[in-house]
Amino acid sequence: MTERAQAAPGRRTVIGAGAAVLTTAALGVTTTAQAADRPGGHGGGHRLDLPVPTVIGHRGTSGYRPEHTLGSYQLALDMGAHIIEQDLVPTRDGHLVCRHENDITATTDVSAHPEFANRRTTKSVDGVSLTGWFTEDFTLAELKTLRAKERIPANRQKNTLYDGRWEIPTFEEVLRWADREGRRRGKPVWLYVETKHPTYFRGLGLGLEEPLARLLRRYNRHRAQSPLILQSFEPGSIRRLSKLVATPRIVLLSDAGTKPWDFEASGDPRTTDDLVKPAGLKWMASFAQGIGPTLDLIIPKDASGRLGTPTTLVRDAHAQGLILHPYTMRNENTFLPADFRRGTDPNAYGDAFGAFATYFATGIDGIFSDNPDTALLAAADFTAK
Repeated sequence: MTERAQAAPGRRTVIGAGAAVLTTAALGVTTTAQAADRPGGHGGGHRLDLPVPTVIGHRGTSGYRPEHTLGSYQLALDMGAHIIEQDLVPTRDGHLVCRHENDITATTDVSAHPEFANRRTTKSVDGVSLTGWFTEDFTLAELKTLRAKERIPANRQKNTLYDGRWEIPTFEEVLRWADREGRRRGKPVWLYVETKHPTYFRGLGLGLEEPLARLLRRYNRHRAQSPLILQSFEPGSIRRLSKLVATPRIVLLSDAGTKPWDFEASGDPRTTDDLVKPAGLKWMASFAQGIGPTLDLIIPKDASGRLGTPTTLVRDAHAQGLILHPYTMRNENTFLPADFRRGTDPNAYGDAFGAFATYFATGIDGIFSDNPDTALLAAADFTAK
């Protein structure tokens, strides 16, 4: 899940016409999305056996462990997160590994490896100039010599305790871990899988969708009822995946005024502002089962960082049969709306429960959180009202 910047309680209601197509139960949500186990299939109704509101472990438990490590994923599962997120980028030899970005400068100890000093370079990724080390310049064997570390140590100093403890996992290793844990627990472990910078990587001859689809088929997660959701900020990647597998799919939406990179590359004039309108939502509903907007698209903030009036996005998306899983809730003051900050320490916890309750009251179907334990308690409070 990519964020380009750091970014009133009530019982959950499904707004408007969406109530007719979204049926919530203790262990599921039914949408009008496809049920047939075939790519691009439509009709019937697709059931996601997930509680509502769904708590999504953002990069695992990145509020407590270095993100995208097996330690982070395991803790998310142990805390009870309903579904756990992986972001995928490729290695030079075509393996899919779990990193938030292909730039691994901040999330690994690569800078401490003199043998890789000459790999440091400057690249343009989705129009942004970045200097550092990139997964596509390493073989899997080389990446396995690195160790993960905390990405934002200034905010999460306690997480640095775990620096160096875990290596970079491949997605196949995560699939094997999920299968083992599923057998041990007697129920599937749900995964939420994002293709990162797919247009950029396809231009390098390292397309993400085909190897991802092969792994999903190998581990029997390619069906409409599979315990896995695919996601991407590029609608074209989701459309491509819809032709390869029947696995549920979500289109991620960045801030208002931005444009998906595949639209930028292809000359498509539409922006996020167009996609959140009824016509854009209807278009996405033709190949996806939901959207993952920023929380600011649900409730915008004013210049002071305080929450304003909710938009109609929840109602409009539900009217098209789309579920909504916005991102990202974090407990620290610096990441919370100004309404819920407490005290003067930007890294201290604010009133996260108040913020969760406010967002749940809009009718969203789930939320990404760096702190799944907090999110689960907030969801329990909300559904009990």
